[in-house]
Amino acid sequence: MEKTDDSIEEIIQKAKEGNQIAFSTLLDTFWNDVYGFQILRTKNENDAEDITIRTFSRAFDKIDTYDKTYEFKTWLITISKNLHVDLLRKRKRSLMNEMDSRGDEVKKVLDETPTVEDRLITEQNLAHLLQDIKKLKPHYQKVINLRYFQEMSYADIAKELNEPVNNVKVKLLRAKKLLAEIIKKK
Repeated sequence: MEKTDDSIEEIIQKAKEGNQIAFSTLLDTFWNDVYGFQILRTKNENDAEDITIRTFSRAFDKIDTYDKTYEFKTWLITISKNLHVDLLRKRKRSLMNEMDSRGDEVKKVLDETPTVEDRLITEQNLAHLLQDIKKLKPHYQKVINLRYFQEMSYADIAKELNEPVNNVKVKLLRAKKLLAEIIKKK
């Protein structure tokens, strides 16, 4: 439904006078332009439709402020862009408020670097674990060392020990069970 510039100006003038058919004609004429603009910006059909509806609502409420030195489509797109920016600001504010109300949780997620205390506890736990591993028989110590401290695969451990992969898996399972028993006895 392509309109000439003269007829658009006439329709806008009728809309300014309160003619409902003129409002409907403007809506039909420019809906796809505004909606398409918002789809590209929001990448979300619901947001695009909501902003487009609000754009026309605002434009029709303020139709008396329209300056005919600008294209009507440009005026609508500007209103639409401002509504989108407002929506983004509102969502950002909402997110920030939620982060403030859940500040400690967010800080825990954001700051995963271990504190000095965390490192000290980890080192102490590791020292205790190494002492417990030393209580195992040497072949169990070796398989745990290769798997968990040197991070070798089962196949690499099998090559290192010159044993089948299944034997390595069984040895590792036994070593873990024996280590768990040693830790439980403490």
